[in-house]
Amino acid sequence: MSVSRIVRRIASPKKAITTVAMAAATAGLVLTAAPAQAATTDSSAEAKAIAQKLIPNDAQYAAFSKIVEHESGWDVDATNSSSGAYGLVQALPGSKMAAAGSDWKTNAETQIEWGLDYMNSRYGSPTAAWAFWQANGWY
Repeated sequence: MSVSRIVRRIASPKKAITTVAMAAATAGLVLTAAPAQAATTDSSAEAKAIAQKLIPNDAQYAAFSKIVEHESGWDVDATNSSSGAYGLVQALPGSKMAAAGSDWKTNAETQIEWGLDYMNSRYGSPTAAWAFWQANGWY
């Protein structure tokens, strides 16, 4: 085998590897340069702040907060894999929260408003809902 043939065989894989590396680097740069998508969910801190604003009574807020912490960990997107319950307050089905707003899947305020209304209408208050939750493990 001639030296030039050996050089070509060695050069070809290097060229292929270089081309792949450049393509990967370019793709990485493109991905890095792409604008970040806006978040569709509120963080737990934002959700808690919204709830405190909507529930100014400390005892009622504390009870509401305990339920939400147990049900979803303040995760707007929380989904129960076995029942399908959804959101901060684990509405079943989650689409019930559409009564509070069409953005019920992603908006903490909409979910909190719906959950607060549910607790008030079914139990009389978040503290009563929390008492029921403590006795039954659900509300």
